[in-house]
Amino acid sequence: MARLKTKWNQTERKRKPEAIAGVIGFNLWVLAAESCLFLENEGFETASRFQRLDVIGEFIAFGAHVADRMVFDEMSAGEREVFINALGQHLADTMQSNRSDVEAGEYRSDFINLLNERMNEYSECNYTDQDGPSFSMRRIAGNHVRDVMGDKDNKWIPDYVIDSEIPKHLLAIKRVFKGQSPSLSEADFDAPPIPESGVWGEE
Repeated sequence: MARLKTKWNQTERKRKPEAIAGVIGFNLWVLAAESCLFLENEGFETASRFQRLDVIGEFIAFGAHVADRMVFDEMSAGEREVFINALGQHLADTMQSNRSDVEAGEYRSDFINLLNERMNEYSECNYTDQDGPSFSMRRIAGNHVRDVMGDKDNKWIPDYVIDSEIPKHLLAIKRVFKGQSPSLSEADFDAPPIPESGVWGEE
């Protein structure tokens, strides 16, 4: 199992939701990269680094939606919007950095579009605190991973994702949220003070 960051080194301070979202996003990326590696170790091959990032992107989109469901009843609508937007931006920045290492280009907008599409798609599926995502949501995630991995033995990929990888993701995400729970409950969702210049980003 991947080494996850679940707690802060310094505990006696309030965290901004953007910082907490960054921790969640970091862990989602680690889990997704590990699942891609496990798929390849099982003989489900990828042909390029870009294709690996496509696979990682699908796992991340699934994990981001699970994160959204987990905070749905714990945050106000406004807080949830801030948190999930920050999570999406963090993940998009990470994807941009990794794809740019392969070939220079603008990749953030495409990945944000993917996140939005998957959020909408998965929102049609059931989710409970006890059982997590419904089988239909898990099947959709497995099918999307299959679609980006290509033709070789792809009929077996959804079953492997559902039976092997998604359970690990769910356990790990719960563990991360448990570690971040104190920070989330005390998160500073207040907007920063308006600067004297009246322009954000300026002192």
